Amino acid sequence: MKLLALLLSLSFLVITHEFGHYCFARLFKCRVRRFYMFFNWKFSILKAKRFDGKWHFLWFNATTPKEWEEKEPDNTLWGIGWIPLGGYCDIAGMIDETKSAEDMASEPQPWEYRSKKAWQRLCIISGGVLVNFISALVIYAAVFAHWGQDELPMRNATLGYDYHQILIDEGFQNGDMIICIDNEEFTDTVGIDVVMNKLALSNPKEVTVQRTLHLNDTTFATDTATGEPIVAAIAQHDTTMILEIEMSGKLLEKIGKENPKYLMQLRTPFIVKDFMAGSVAEKAGMQIGDSVISINGEPTPSYTEISEALQDNAEKEIVVGFYRHDTLMQLPITLGSDAKLGVMLKSPLEVFEVKHIDYNVFQAIPAGIKYGCQTLVTYVSSLKILFTKGGASNLGGFGTIASVFPKEWDWYQFWTMTAFLAIILAFMNIIPIPGLDGGHIVFTLWEMITRRKPSEKFLERAQMVGMILLFALLIFANGNDLWRWLRGKF
Repeated sequence: MKLLALLLSLSFLVITHEFGHYCFARLFKCRVRRFYMFFNWKFSILKAKRFDGKWHFLWFNATTPKEWEEKEPDNTLWGIGWIPLGGYCDIAGMIDETKSAEDMASEPQPWEYRSKKAWQRLCIISGGVLVNFISALVIYAAVFAHWGQDELPMRNATLGYDYHQILIDEGFQNGDMIICIDNEEFTDTVGIDVVMNKLALSNPKEVTVQRTLHLNDTTFATDTATGEPIVAAIAQHDTTMILEIEMSGKLLEKIGKENPKYLMQLRTPFIVKDFMAGSVAEKAGMQIGDSVISINGEPTPSYTEISEALQDNAEKEIVVGFYRHDTLMQLPITLGSDAKLGVMLKSPLEVFEVKHIDYNVFQAIPAGIKYGCQTLVTYVSSLKILFTKGGASNLGGFGTIASVFPKEWDWYQFWTMTAFLAIILAFMNIIPIPGLDGGHIVFTLWEMITRRKPSEKFLERAQMVGMILLFALLIFANGNDLWRWLRGKF
């Protein structure tokens, strides 16, 4: 399912990106010879072109018939390739990955890209990036209009958060609640994403947390036989305190080196939502709605502690303590070799108080634009991690992209992830590397400023260098994925 979601998302992104180039090219009366989703090295899955008043199709074809090229050259040949690494829009008279300077030996024609004014060429080459970003904003607006927006304010997560070892080493403890970073206090309505981005990207000097301490109140009595004091009763109670954690100043560097999947994540209670087939917990007598609080008498306030306790007791009998309708109960359960109870848990959105916002269409549009712009700013800020020691290991390829999609099909997750990838694609394409849109934009801006157009030979060589760099980056990023997979970190 992850692979299917990745392919559909990439297909959407490629089509919208190349369609941006196509629309501006046609607007300025440039011929678009070919429009391809995915690359078609050696052969194409599908080719289609309209001429002689009707559409013509070719399936699994290697060579385009000569008459297809000659008839109605103003019409575009549409195709689907078989290599899902991108796509292209073959605009007549433009040096890109589909042609070289030798292809441009003839005199410039009025319907060619190279014959257009610099500002028109700038619009054509910027069209893909522009449409990618706009499509992301449209998707976010549509998602908000259809599903609304669920936010879990940070303070509503009453069990606090679990932290990566990077933050544990800085002085955090699981269960801490961040309330202030470098004197910036967070209100009750701020979500975890805002706090996590601030923590990860600002390299803070000081973080203030609220920490819950579990204390024992011991009552003593006198042994009538010996006269010695003995423990009569132990009562537990919780108290909170505010702590200031002095950071090492090397958090960003550590993140770049360790490449953690998360810095902090929600601590959730272990509340049974349903049972899996063959569940040992169901056979022992547990019911939907039971809330586990202890294993073998040891307090387990969240899923994290319970999961660890279960792993330590594989193929053993344990005593599970839980609440059922405010009544404390216990059951002996014998675990299997997988050390699992065989239950499905309630999600945090079902347990904690969530802030849900419904939008109508007119409200969703500005909300989607705002969210998309915030996402872009956060993503660009996160790139600073790549420039830390070991930061390049954070680069990921198609495996990393596929891993962010859920195992089960979810339209909400699909569209939100597609919007996020559209923003990434828009930004990455505007980087001034020859071979990317950003490289063409730089050369066009140079021409507009200096009134001197780079030679076609120079553009060809720059294109070649850029493509080599891009392929090297592609190999490196997917090599990182392979290395993570070999180490079991996917």
